[in-house]
Amino acid sequence: MNTMIWDEALLQKYNVKGPRYTSYPTALLLRSGFQPAAALQALQQTGPDLSLYLHVPFCRQLCYYCGCNKVISRDQSKADRYLDALEQEMAFYQAATASKQVAQLHLGGGTPTYLDETQLRHLIKLLRRYFRFSPQASLSIEIDPRSCNLEKLALLRELGFSRVSFGVQDFDPLVQQSINRLQSYSMVAELVTASRQLGFRSVNLDLVYGLPHQQPASFADTLQQVLSLDPDRISLFSYAHLPERFAAQRKIPQQALPDGQAKLALLALAVDTLQQAGYQAIGMDHFAKPEDPLAVAQQQGQLRRNFQGYTADNSDALLGLGVSAISQVGEQIWQQQKDLNLYYRALAEQGHSLDKGMQLSLDDQIRADLIAALMCNFQLDSRAFADKWQLNFADYFAHSLQQLQDCLADQLVQWQGEVLQVTARGRPWVRVICACFDAYLLEQAQSYSKVI
Repeated sequence: MNTMIWDEALLQKYNVKGPRYTSYPTALLLRSGFQPAAALQALQQTGPDLSLYLHVPFCRQLCYYCGCNKVISRDQSKADRYLDALEQEMAFYQAATASKQVAQLHLGGGTPTYLDETQLRHLIKLLRRYFRFSPQASLSIEIDPRSCNLEKLALLRELGFSRVSFGVQDFDPLVQQSINRLQSYSMVAELVTASRQLGFRSVNLDLVYGLPHQQPASFADTLQQVLSLDPDRISLFSYAHLPERFAAQRKIPQQALPDGQAKLALLALAVDTLQQAGYQAIGMDHFAKPEDPLAVAQQQGQLRRNFQGYTADNSDALLGLGVSAISQVGEQIWQQQKDLNLYYRALAEQGHSLDKGMQLSLDDQIRADLIAALMCNFQLDSRAFADKWQLNFADYFAHSLQQLQDCLADQLVQWQGEVLQVTARGRPWVRVICACFDAYLLEQAQSYSKVI
């Protein structure tokens, strides 16, 4: 993949708010009144493979930058009640998923490693009781290094986990202090080294750019420290500063944040550094070694994107469990209650916690397919796409193509025959390009973070 080209002159024009397109339509468009029968029917009608996402909301300490659904508590017993609720939820879905086998399980949060040894064992026992796992199932988990020691890491391997993702964000002490997340390089290095010794198949490190007090020199040091750990994958996320939505972010002073131009410089530094080190850019915010399954999927044109980000998973059923979790199964998207107390109440009163959802219309499916192609492969063969969906591309997307004119004029995209190609100059702005094909965006734009 070609190195991105950085043009600061585009910032004023294109650094607008827009979705991350982990789905289309986005989760903000889900509506109340979604019927649980629709979810169960969708699960019964999809293919034989099932992907599970399980959300563990608990954290022991508040990270100021975090926009995830979380509950801050040091009371370990709260997790016991949560596991009981999860079992109710698993029972609700059991019959509808009986004919399927779990190909992938991902534990996210929050902090999944908030769970202690007994709770982790109990959770996996429950999952294997209510779902049938493929012998080759891939189990992955997000880890806050502060909540994981060598014994817990060994337990995760014993329980069948083969992929781990460590939240690094930044190694600079000033940045860590400003986001209330202190963790040393040595702490992370010890866990990464142990992961390799224990036989974990894949190690991912998460980074965030745009955090308070980040500077090119210190971020360059962080990148070199990350490279010294030789991870299989690196995730590079943009910090979304939305203090009106996330109260903890109000503890971060606005003046400490890099402006758009400085943030773009941090992104450019990271992308260039990682690509020069031999990592392949996956979509817009992931990097992987060329032999990694994500990189191979991209090379073969099989990369996909869902609520977990970029994935090589080819299942058409992603089932989310736990508070706030989102599912996408066939043509249905739904989300659980986002408030923990409401989640408990819904399970107690009705046996499920579905809150909002929607069925994708034919237009939704068409546009989702197009946006996914641009997000994953940076190109779209309009003739093949038109044949697939039995439509006249120019007529069907007449309004979208008009919206695309500025991107064409600024050489963010170009037509190569009948293939719409995102240029190296346009890759930082792929979300803007995709937004041209988003039928919902006009009324929703203010709900999203800036694209850089």
